[in-house]
Amino acid sequence: MKRLILPLVALLLPLLTPVPVMALSDAEAVNISGRQRMLTQRMMKNHLLIGAEIQTDKAQRQLDEAVALFEEQLITLRDYSPTAAIDSKLDTVEALWLPHRLRIISAPSKTSASLLMEDNLALLKACDDVVKAIEAHSGIDSARLVNLSGRQRMLSQKIAKVYVARAWRVRSDNLKQELDDAITLFDRSLNELETYPSNTAALRDALQRVRNQWDFSRTGFQLEDSGRYVPTVIAVTTDSILSRMDAITFQYQDLMQQKPR
Repeated sequence: MKRLILPLVALLLPLLTPVPVMALSDAEAVNISGRQRMLTQRMMKNHLLIGAEIQTDKAQRQLDEAVALFEEQLITLRDYSPTAAIDSKLDTVEALWLPHRLRIISAPSKTSASLLMEDNLALLKACDDVVKAIEAHSGIDSARLVNLSGRQRMLSQKIAKVYVARAWRVRSDNLKQELDDAITLFDRSLNELETYPSNTAALRDALQRVRNQWDFSRTGFQLEDSGRYVPTVIAVTTDSILSRMDAITFQYQDLMQQKPR
């Protein structure tokens, strides 16, 4: 089936391409709803980069693009929604999103960043609930792989978000734990994807490339122990991981579409 929304190319550029209107498959819906999770963290990361005055022009562009794509995909998921239960979960996302989008595009403030980050995590959870509901509705075991690989996209941006917040000295008691948890989950999930027995040669190669970049990123995290931060390096490497994981998610989507319900 022709995809409604093309994979991330060159880190979400271009984001939106006119496409014919047609029904989403469940595999596409798991992928797209999973990308909504990533966008919540990407928006927050770029809001913080702007506040910290790090790659400001690039961060502003990425923020605007992420907001636009989130809006576009929310409409797409609304059109797809096959059950009242999924409708209800999308209602929750929309109720959180409408006020959040106004704050996320406003001028950043270090004093209000902690509260905005809490609201952002609530939006992330609501988006995650949508993914899980669509995965369960699909009734296909391989939907888990689309969900899992798609979640890696989100974790790449969540890790970068927390790292930037700590580099900017945003006050929050939970940031270190959030960073540690995200790193642990990314590690565990990457291990699971790498050991999936039905991986194609292309998937194995793509996952190895992610592994190489991930190992490099972890050296940057370790510098924090000595009080040194490299937010530009982390932003660039996690964006590269995001791009690679997006392509991998589409490969798992293809595998899911080949499975009978």
